[in-house]
Amino acid sequence: VQLQASGGGLVQAGGSLRLSCAASGRTFSRYVMGWFRQAPGKEREFVAAISRNGGSTYYADSVKGRFTISRDNVKNLVYLQMNSLKPEDTAVYYCAAGSLLGTSVRTYDYWGQGALVTVSS
Repeated sequence: VQLQASGGGLVQAGGSLRLSCAASGRTFSRYVMGWFRQAPGKEREFVAAISRNGGSTYYADSVKGRFTISRDNVKNLVYLQMNSLKPEDTAVYYCAAGSLLGTSVRTYDYWGQGALVTVSS
């Protein structure tokens, strides 16, 4: 599966952005989907994940209550709605697809190219 993330940009602290990730192929619904992020000089970290049918979601503690992951298995899209953004949310955000639901980078087999989110103070 090929993944293409979009929707990044510059936003002031307290603002909102919605990232989208478009997946190619007809097997999208077979994959668990996740969002990760990587800030300059830091390792890639887990942000959120969603099960194949969208019935279960998981979040990093740092974004819980502010970010929402969702998916549309008809349109082959996964979203990350980000509210109450903070400067520390600044990073390149990556969508990923895998067979197992997890928070580790190693759990996911396919990765998009990343979308830059910059939150100004």
